[in-house]
Amino acid sequence: MSRDFKRKSTYLLAVILLASCASAQQPSGSTDSATATVLKVIDGDTIVLKLQNQTETVRLLGVDTPETVHPTKDVECFGPEASTFTRTMLKEGAVVKLTRDVEPRDRFQRLLAYLYLADGTFFNQLLIDQGFARNLSIEPNTTFASQFASHESTARDRRVGLWQACER
Repeated sequence: MSRDFKRKSTYLLAVILLASCASAQQPSGSTDSATATVLKVIDGDTIVLKLQNQTETVRLLGVDTPETVHPTKDVECFGPEASTFTRTMLKEGAVVKLTRDVEPRDRFQRLLAYLYLADGTFFNQLLIDQGFARNLSIEPNTTFASQFASHESTARDRRVGLWQACER
């Protein structure tokens, strides 16, 4: 390979990586974003936030952590670890950014959202990357479905978190 070809290939790879990182920052179908303050963590994928002077229970979109507080299900494998991780990352009083997708609420009237930490980290994806959550794709809120599925596959291949601890 020529040096020029290698340089162009490296440049192209860098552009592709930057574009993929940029696409993970906000759902393309959503212009609705807001900052909120963490009040408490219910479990790995459900939190309570103060949003525009209202208390909102928020269900994170595109992810499903093992159950710990479900009224009719037992505590699932790696559920306590997922809840602890979310509590560690989303301390009471932390300021976070939310973006929404197509449907604003679920059947339990919880606000549905993608969540970003103050440093810009995409928290929903982080849960998958660290093996604390599986991808959960429910129409029409599927902006990140293929991205999350890809990240889940990588986490499973790396056998991190629940992919190491739990038989499925």
